[in-house]
Amino acid sequence: MTTDAVEKLYYRIGEVESITGVPAYVLRYWESEFKLLRPKKNPAEQRLYRQRDLDLVRRIKTLLYEERLTLEGAKKRLIGESRRGSSDQLDLGLREAAYAETLRRIRTRLTELRARLTS
Repeated sequence: MTTDAVEKLYYRIGEVESITGVPAYVLRYWESEFKLLRPKKNPAEQRLYRQRDLDLVRRIKTLLYEERLTLEGAKKRLIGESRRGSSDQLDLGLREAAYAETLRRIRTRLTELRARLTS
């Protein structure tokens, strides 16, 4: 983060792009690849990144661009780091992502079941 930037509670995707140097389209792609990266969305569906999301974007960028890991390698490293307790926030994010994924699957199955019952 630049020294003249004020630390805020939430950052929009354009601000994250400016702070981290990662283009917005890459940030959106990383959201689909890294379950830990799940910025909140406001009612207008705009992404709102927290400080922990910024830290995670920086870590992913380091793993991919400086350490030259593949996406799978970076995912494994992040999971390993969270298991070693290097970051409670990453561990919490992993659990949040697992719960969210489970809820998505349940919702999909319920929607499919409803469609079968109404047809």
